[in-house]
Amino acid sequence: MTGHAPDAPRPPGRGLRARLAVRLELLGRSLVLLLASAVAFALLLLWGTAAGLILMGGGLPVTLLATVAVRWFADRHRAWAGRWTGEPVASPYLPIPQGNWLTRIGAVLRDPATWRDLLWLAVDSVTGWFTAGGTFLVFAAGVFYLLYPLEFALTPAQVFRTPFGPYVHLGSVEASFLMVPLGLALLVLGYAVAVPLARLNAWVIRSLLAPTEQARLRVRVAQLAASRAETVDSQASELRRIERDLHDGAQARLASLGMSLGLAEQLLAQDPQAVAGLLAEARESTSAALTELRDLVRGIHPPVLADRGLDGAIQALALGNPVPTTVDVRIPGRLPAAVESAAYFAVAEALANAVKHAHARRIAIRLEYERTSGGGGRLGILVSDDGRGGASFDGGTGLLGVARRLSAFDGTVGIDSPAGGPTDVRMSLPCELS
Repeated sequence: MTGHAPDAPRPPGRGLRARLAVRLELLGRSLVLLLASAVAFALLLLWGTAAGLILMGGGLPVTLLATVAVRWFADRHRAWAGRWTGEPVASPYLPIPQGNWLTRIGAVLRDPATWRDLLWLAVDSVTGWFTAGGTFLVFAAGVFYLLYPLEFALTPAQVFRTPFGPYVHLGSVEASFLMVPLGLALLVLGYAVAVPLARLNAWVIRSLLAPTEQARLRVRVAQLAASRAETVDSQASELRRIERDLHDGAQARLASLGMSLGLAEQLLAQDPQAVAGLLAEARESTSAALTELRDLVRGIHPPVLADRGLDGAIQALALGNPVPTTVDVRIPGRLPAAVESAAYFAVAEALANAVKHAHARRIAIRLEYERTSGGGGRLGILVSDDGRGGASFDGGTGLLGVARRLSAFDGTVGIDSPAGGPTDVRMSLPCELS
């Protein structure tokens, strides 16, 4: 397949117009896929020739270039299959290490996905003509026989007179009209088989190009290792922040309070008026220390989450935000406390970035919980602003901190922020309702 993923067709709708639109789109896609089957065979020959040159002492650069072309070609087919079936087909390739040509080609040859790509090229070179290209071939045959009388009349006497070999001979234009019902039947057949053939093609692609179970486990282990490292770093950073806040804030005020009370004890008999001033100062230090301790506790787990849930906590954030902020929360229940806390702080950080760095004039927050195909659920979060844009993970530690916090729950963060705005921060957290 050589088309781009965004143009891939979706599963057909229920209306006749929607079904016709899908068939027409599949017809064009079928022609592209038919040509792609020939390209698959050419890429198979190219890769095989380049690999053969390696055995003779050359061909390393050509093999790497052929591998890049094959992988790009396979990724386009994965995108097609994922968009058609509604379930993305992940890329199974291992990263190619840095180094000389020999090191890199060795990594490519050791990757099982490389050999599965070559197997798919060989299979697609043959089956693609019947699965991917079958719709176009049947349609073309239908148009050919539907116009058979015209072709009969416009061609020389020795052409189009024996449509099914020497045993069937058409002697006149009138006789050639016998082919028109066959053309109509083939057009109806093409309409009927377009979707099944597309699904069959997507199944072939998924079965040969999707990651194997071993590859999925390997990627999962790598993700869990990275998530664990991020979580450990995040927890260590959080502990350092709490320790710093206690040392510089509440601890210093409590130490000052102890000194004031000790001095008041010494002056109690000699200067009661001075003692009154010291006690007033001690009372102020106590109030300030309590305020700082409350703020510290809110930084660990805001009480509003326990009292009002994630919906109320996000509403409270929006009300306290200096920029006009709208909130749309669609969560049919309560989420686990840890997930609510992570989502709350992620939204709070995104809001702070929008106010501080983007200079936004309006912000919108949307949270929506949806069931996934595997029986679980996923919380989607979108924070949009109309600021100046240009936000990225390289621009500071705020969004990186959000990504680290969500990675502990296998969550993801994506940013769409072109220069000049607007900015969309999309976050996703797999979770279950509690």
